[in-house]
Amino acid sequence: MALNLEQKKAVVAEVSAVAGEAFSAIAAEYRGLTVEEMTALRAEARKANVYLRVVKNTLARRALAETDFACMSEGLTGPLVLAFSQEDPGSAARVIKDYAKDHEQLVVRLVALGGRLLEPGDIETLAKLPTYDEAISLLMAVMQAPVAKLARTLNEIPGKLVRTVAAVKEAKEAA
Repeated sequence: MALNLEQKKAVVAEVSAVAGEAFSAIAAEYRGLTVEEMTALRAEARKANVYLRVVKNTLARRALAETDFACMSEGLTGPLVLAFSQEDPGSAARVIKDYAKDHEQLVVRLVALGGRLLEPGDIETLAKLPTYDEAISLLMAVMQAPVAKLARTLNEIPGKLVRTVAAVKEAKEAA
């Protein structure tokens, strides 16, 4: 279905607004996927708070031109689905990578993070990045470790004293 000029402007504005706030972007070729498979991919993306959209490449180039993802413009060829991470840098990569395991027709073509174009194979690394909650818990564990070690060390002093007194008592009783 052909879009009129106003609809095209709306699509460009929407994609540009999403790309302006996104952490990372993935462009994957979806040639060969059925409508049901694309619907399932969209459902998975919604669950992970990933913006997923099939856009004409010329409109996508215009939308990405003023964003950090302008580096993707040259690679936008063929039927591509764009996925933008809204919450953390790895969410779009996790959704696309997990879906591509079961559907070999979904092929990653472009990966961008922070204004840099990465290799398509870097989707594995990007998908392994922790979520916001995981990063906070890792940070808290690192911050808590020295205090916990100090508490265990201080607790060991009275324990060692008790063991020493018990050993002396047993030595005197044995003698």
